[in-house]
Amino acid sequence: MKIELEYLEKLVKLVKENELSELSLEEGEKAIIIKKEKELVSAQAAPVVHHVAPAVASAPAAAPASAPKAEEASKKGIPVTSPMVGTFYKAPSPGAPVFTEVGKTVSVGQVLCIIEAMKLMNEIESEVAGKVIEICVQDGQPVEYGQTLMIIEP
Repeated sequence: MKIELEYLEKLVKLVKENELSELSLEEGEKAIIIKKEKELVSAQAAPVVHHVAPAVASAPAAAPASAPKAEEASKKGIPVTSPMVGTFYKAPSPGAPVFTEVGKTVSVGQVLCIIEAMKLMNEIESEVAGKVIEICVQDGQPVEYGQTLMIIEP
């Protein structure tokens, strides 16, 4: 199933505008499920996009576990969150030097990591200057929309 980002954005907009709770598309063994869930931590609803392969199931228990971590992050520094669902990578390619490490100083606009979503490599840039005090996910790990990737101390 080859889906362009523009098409996916239209589907998310469709879910939001029509106040749907879920939209599911299936082609062969692959499926895309777009869900709109209310987050207990904040008062607003946020669209959540899941790309689910048949053998992979999303764990609903993962959301409550990330809420305390987000609360901790705000106490220590500024969290860098994932703008999309995808796979987190510390380096531009296997064997290449990582973009940043714990203890390194970063500047505004500096690439911190890559999130791969539907075979597109999306560079995540720093919005603040400071020191990386924690990297919250492992290289190659799947990440959710809004999940804290790292924490920067300004």
